[in-house]
Parts: sequence; structure tokens; C-alpha cells
Amino acid sequence: MTNFVLVAGAWLGAWAWDETAADLRAAGHDVHPFTLSGLAEKRDVPAGQRTHVQDIVGEVERLGLRDVVLVGHSYAGVPVGQAAERIGDRLTRMVLVDANVPVDGESSLSGWSSDQVREAIEAHGYWPPLTAPDFAGQGLTDEQISRIVDGCTPHPGATVTEPAVLTRPLGELPTTYVKCLLDGDEPMPAVAELLKSEHWERVDMDTGHWPMFSRPAELARILDESVRRP
Repeated sequence: MTNFVLVAGAWLGAWAWDETAADLRAAGHDVHPFTLSGLAEKRDVPAGQRTHVQDIVGEVERLGLRDVVLVGHSYAGVPVGQAAERIGDRLTRMVLVDANVPVDGESSLSGWSSDQVREAIEAHGYWPPLTAPDFAGQGLTDEQISRIVDGCTPHPGATVTEPAVLTRPLGELPTTYVKCLLDGDEPMPAVAELLKSEHWERVDMDTGHWPMFSRPAELARILDESVRRP
């Protein structure tokens, strides 16, 4: 039995996966949506990048999971990528959904235009959530946007400014990378480089950066198919 551990991106918690998780369970999988420290119902827990990595590793170990597919969306690709190599033979596959990837010694803010984010973190100590207009053009209905905005919490600043630590090349891990085309046709350079690996595959979705809201059933199908391929 495949165990999916679902980790959403910045500002979000386990609740973001409700619809996708339901479809995966209907397909016969065990599904474990997970909230990182400092977010949603854990918003009062102090957190840095290492905290988030240990959150994921600790949850896999606490539940005694094997045959694990670690799924990281957006920001969560950075701690998920680090956790994936730390859980050893428990890992079956990693799936990154329009996600950042960890680069050894670099923070999640490296590799893209993030000056505004850095300034906000310096001013507040956290990364403020997006507002409704920021979700325009991402294939979301007004109702879906309202749901996201209402559920978001500030994102702990240290989690995106602290460097990642990798102990082996990420390209060695079996990985499906889901590119959401409304958020841009091409992945970031670090992702593009990893996609050259024989262990990585790319799957495109014709939707925006939050497919667990805009296309939850399609995302569930892609996740299911990622573990059914020979």
C-alpha cells in the first residue's frame, strides 16, 4: 500500500489537500496530509528550514510508514527534497508540484526574483500571505481564491532564508515534477537541470500554481499514476 505524505507550500496547511486526498483514498492509497510547523493549526510553533525537514522525517517515522511518496508543493519542495534523502529505503518516489527544489547551501529564495520577499521578512519576521488579486490568472474561481486567502497564515521567515543541506545528489531520487503551465512554461534553472536525470520525469498540467484547488481530481490522478508506472 502506497503512503502519500502531502505537504503544501507557503502559507498553507494540511487542509489544502482535502479534495485531492479524498480522491487518492478512493483510489486505494493511504494518505497523510501534513502541516509544517509555524503554519495553520501549528502557527504558534517556532520554525526554521531544518524544523520543516525534521517535521516531515519525524512524521514518516512516527507513523512507521514505508512505501512512501513524498509530495511537496511550491515552497515545500525544499524541505521535502531534503527529507526524501533522509528517510532512506522508506521512500518510493518524490512528487514535486510546481515546486522549488533544495540546492545545497542555498535558501529557498535563491534562483528567483525574491527581493520583495526578503524585504518583507526583514520588516515583519515572516512572509505575508498573498491577497486575492495575486491569484488572478491561475485558473481559480472566485470561491477557490476566497478559500485560499481565508485559510492562509503568515509563513515563518527563517524557513525560506536558511540554507538547505543535501547529502547526495537530488537527481538520484526517483521523482515526478509537475509543471503548472499557467505559472510559466519553463521550470526554474535548478529544476531544469535535475530534469536531465534519468530518474526524473516531467508531467504538465494546464492550470495554475495551486492545482490542489483548481484541478484536485486531475492532480490526484497524476499522483496515482506516478506510482503505477513500471
